[in-house]
Amino acid sequence: MNRHRLQLPSPSHPAYLRLVRASAWYDLVVTAGFATPWTYTLLHDALTSLGEAAGLGGLPAQDPMQTLYANLMGSVVVVWALLRITGPRPLHGLLDGTARALFALWQAYALAHGVTRLLWIFFAVEAAFGVAQLAPWCGRRRTGRPAEAVAGIEPV
Repeated sequence: MNRHRLQLPSPSHPAYLRLVRASAWYDLVVTAGFATPWTYTLLHDALTSLGEAAGLGGLPAQDPMQTLYANLMGSVVVVWALLRITGPRPLHGLLDGTARALFALWQAYALAHGVTRLLWIFFAVEAAFGVAQLAPWCGRRRTGRPAEAVAGIEPV
């Protein structure tokens, strides 16, 4: 029997770097609204309306602490997205895939504890980009090249 194995691109392959950049563009578009108190208020209202109209549930009432955490997350993710857009590297994909695995884990935890089902949309994208960015690292065969070279880490 002839078995065919799915061939994943190497983390240093241009297709992988395009994936890293695409995930960054997604992050920038989706999280920019979280970055300031004013844009978060607009986004909070829009997401609540969307969730309620779709029968998925709205967001909890907005309060200053929730706004602070949303702004912190939005600010950090926007900066991280800009780094990956302007100069994607294999290491960025590895780290972003790891962060997405953590985000998806915490989103699953929140979903299991009754938050709005609107979160499923974000969970699906986080999980998909996470798997796509981590799979080439997990499926790598030894190339004889140091991990630092594959990851795009320059010697100090």
